[in-house]
Amino acid sequence: MSKNNYRGCKSANPDSNLQRVINNHGKLPKIFVLDTNVILHDFHSIYKFQENDLVIPLAVIEELDKFKKGDGTINYNAREFVRKIDELSDRNQNSGKGYPLGPGLGTLTLSVNRPFPKEYEGCFENDIQDHRILSTAIWYKNQYPDRTVCLVTKDVNLRMKAKALGMFTQDYLTDHIKEERFTQDYERVTILKDVPAAIVDKLGTNSNGVTPAELKQENPVFNQLFKIITGGIQGRDDQQNGEDRNPIRKNIILARYNPDTKTIVKVNSLTEYGIAPRNEEQVFAMDAVMNPSVELVSLTGTAGTGKTLIAIAGALAQADKYDQILVARPVITLRNEELGFIPGSVQDKLAPFMQPLFDNLAVIKKNFGISSKENVKIEDMLRNKKLEISPLAYIRGRSLSKVFFIVDEAQNLTPHEVKTIITRAGEGTKIVFTGDVQQIDQPYLDKLSNGLTHISDKLYGEKLFEHVNLIMGERSQLSELAGKKL
Repeated sequence: MSKNNYRGCKSANPDSNLQRVINNHGKLPKIFVLDTNVILHDFHSIYKFQENDLVIPLAVIEELDKFKKGDGTINYNAREFVRKIDELSDRNQNSGKGYPLGPGLGTLTLSVNRPFPKEYEGCFENDIQDHRILSTAIWYKNQYPDRTVCLVTKDVNLRMKAKALGMFTQDYLTDHIKEERFTQDYERVTILKDVPAAIVDKLGTNSNGVTPAELKQENPVFNQLFKIITGGIQGRDDQQNGEDRNPIRKNIILARYNPDTKTIVKVNSLTEYGIAPRNEEQVFAMDAVMNPSVELVSLTGTAGTGKTLIAIAGALAQADKYDQILVARPVITLRNEELGFIPGSVQDKLAPFMQPLFDNLAVIKKNFGISSKENVKIEDMLRNKKLEISPLAYIRGRSLSKVFFIVDEAQNLTPHEVKTIITRAGEGTKIVFTGDVQQIDQPYLDKLSNGLTHISDKLYGEKLFEHVNLIMGERSQLSELAGKKL
């Protein structure tokens, strides 16, 4: 690295930008240096560090400037953050102590880029913004030895570089759920054994179901799912050679806690628009999609478990109840591919990303004759845009009243994006999120921080919400094998 790199520029008052305020515990607040990706992920992030002080290097502002134009969420976040900083600076111009963020919060300082200490000058070859952010964080660490200084970034590589230089660093953890809670989210079907025959008979024949007390369930949550074993049963692993590979087992009753009747009711297998559930989780999923009392559904599972297919079939079966069916997915380019390099018009560029949704629709259409009333209805709906398949960016900002809205690949959305979508829902709207939290294409999301996981963690037990995790692949035995072993 050139000795001229990272020399930064002089600040008129380098030591007065951060307040040294002692908190109630007698400790100095921490200093968090934020990377650009934290702000692009959540522009409200500056209000989520409690009483601690924040530093935004000018390298971050320079990077944000590149994201201001565009229709994506990161573009919106960049614009909103810059507006907030502008408002803060207008209200506190020339204070010399950073910009107060509000009651109970610390201050925010916009810092000029600082140079690396001499001992680190030869560590990195390239003069890039990441290294300027890192060098600024190290400068604050050395400038304030009595305070904990931490670089917050969602970039794993930058965290590794920071650790190599002895810098405290962490991911942006505000929207992360804990690992143990993640496991609980996907093991939320309660298994009940040794249920008296009289209770089993009542559950199967009485449409009002049975009380939780009769099944010895003290405090079930709304829309909690149950598998009630009525006799001896073999595990799924005992089914060999594809024989009866994914059955809906006769000695199990599927049930759900109904928040309206406050009883546990039987869940029946429903066939909708030619799609019949093939396993127990699919029965739960179709029931959730078809239940008018459940306005928000999350369906998770690996590829081939039928998440999107069930959602679309259920939507088509209820088309007369809604003004429109919208099916959307975020456009995520892989391996640094850019849409601009794909030939053709905008629609041509986006078509490959939407093809999986059309593939699911084709599966449904194959269940009927070419000239059947069902296929004619689907074609009419597509022509009249009663059924619309579109990139999620094209849906953003639209009114969602009396709409059946399916959001596919929702694991690639941030919690803020998911919240934005849900808060757009008007009267009579139902939203179904589908996705595989083990297959995330966004570089700054993982299974603990994506929007799909966030929904299940925050809304489980709410009256209007139901979560189903689909376990078994139904696309083919080969697909299921790859999902489990590779």
